[in-house]
Amino acid sequence: MTPSSASAHAALPRSDRARHPARLFLHSPLRPLGRALVRRRFAVRLHGVEQVPARGPVIFASNHIGVADGPLLAVFAPRPVHALTKVEMFHGALGRFLRASGQIPLDRFHTDPAAVKASLRVLRDGHAIGIFPEGRRGGGDLRRFHRGAAYFGLVSGAPVVPVTILGTRERGAHTDSLPPKGGAVDLVFGTPHTLEPVPWPRTKEQVERASVLLREHMQVHLDRARASTGRELPGPLPATEVEPDPATGVTELGAP
Repeated sequence: MTPSSASAHAALPRSDRARHPARLFLHSPLRPLGRALVRRRFAVRLHGVEQVPARGPVIFASNHIGVADGPLLAVFAPRPVHALTKVEMFHGALGRFLRASGQIPLDRFHTDPAAVKASLRVLRDGHAIGIFPEGRRGGGDLRRFHRGAAYFGLVSGAPVVPVTILGTRERGAHTDSLPPKGGAVDLVFGTPHTLEPVPWPRTKEQVERASVLLREHMQVHLDRARASTGRELPGPLPATEVEPDPATGVTELGAP
């Protein structure tokens, strides 16, 4: 650890005692193999990868429409990603795989200092995290928008790269549906949005304002991605398949 990075880790909330998530062969070297396997089933088209910073901390913030979103972001993002993943998935063989591939377990229903510190450890070490501000899977229209992405941007100063994913779930499909065989998925990376770092203590109002601005940036990118690809969002999930999710975050005027 360099003196500068040591100083960053000592800033509040401290991350110097947090362990960096695993960066084993599943996290980086096997990504090309993962891409090849995925592309045997369906096409994955990448757009805007040149806008992703080649080095330094990065926050990938994506909409969330289907079960394949997280794995596809981890495998196809221009840089290896440590994605915040709901803790419910860290059980059995799947949980061991997620940990070995460097993903970060997140308790969505309670304050989770361990997930926060692990994410800051990644960013302050100059690497990338992935986050889905909508929380649960759904329509992917960003109407629901939690504050985590903006918070990490305020703490670390890392640029937030908006990602729009289209095609991982078809209209009317179920929550665990995969893209149809022979179909196509588009991952569209947008212009980074950088928030001015705010030192400790950070107020709820500061995080709220930053979240509103970030969501506006992501909504503009979402509209441009839909226009450039000619694709539409799949619409909401069936009501019986909507996962529980904390009733927190930024809400549009008039949104449920």
